[in-house]
Amino acid sequence: MEVNQILGSPGLGLYSPLAMAIALARMNRGIDVRPALPAVHVPTLVLARTDDPDFPVEETRWLAERIRGATFVEAPGEDHLFSAGDQASLLDPIETFVAAVRDQEADLDRVLGTVLFTDIVGSTERAVELGDSGWRELVERHHGAVRALLGRFRGTEIDTAGDGFFATFDGPARAVRCAQAITAAVQGLGLEVRAGVHTGELETVAGKVGGIAVNIGARVGAIAGPSEVLVSSTVRDLVSGSGLVFEDAGEHQLKGLTDPWRLYRAIG
Repeated sequence: MEVNQILGSPGLGLYSPLAMAIALARMNRGIDVRPALPAVHVPTLVLARTDDPDFPVEETRWLAERIRGATFVEAPGEDHLFSAGDQASLLDPIETFVAAVRDQEADLDRVLGTVLFTDIVGSTERAVELGDSGWRELVERHHGAVRALLGRFRGTEIDTAGDGFFATFDGPARAVRCAQAITAAVQGLGLEVRAGVHTGELETVAGKVGGIAVNIGARVGAIAGPSEVLVSSTVRDLVSGSGLVFEDAGEHQLKGLTDPWRLYRAIG
């Protein structure tokens, strides 16, 4: 029987809630999803109630088995709608499933990358010496030089806080060479910068780069002296054979981290 025939059936009343519910139920029963099941490649949760009279649990389990990686949950009860009966037995698995997917997505957004932090040394004193206008002009020239070198070494500018830069690279050797080039270039402007480089897993949250590796890179950069490029032991090990030369800068306690970190100074 077609939908318009159901809606116009004697005793049901045209467009009555009961008639519409029957029409919707029959229409849903006419949908055959079996051919589409192998094409589902996203996290899937299939729920069933043991004594559901409308959809036998065996049939629902059969559907779940044909969706790659699907999670099947069977809850006690005979109500078909999740809003009826024991809601917690269905809502709890849904909450658990969504949380697990969210954690998986967070892992997928983590990539291995290299961070570079630079900061002008003695910026406050120079700003007082030059005045607002002169300092602003000098900072703009500094920013222009840094951005040109980031482009040359294929770095990505992530943030500029005051007179410092935060950038990422897909290779640690280029990050170190870029840092060395920056320290040399700004000396022509009468400036000195400190730089820190670290490689680790980076995560993207709401379009922003974060993670422990970012914090470590910032701490390494803060320890560096004027015109000095400090790198973590991770970076030193990864660039072995690249031609870069380092000297031991000793162990340092990085803020927020339990164990001391051995740092190295890029020279040459």
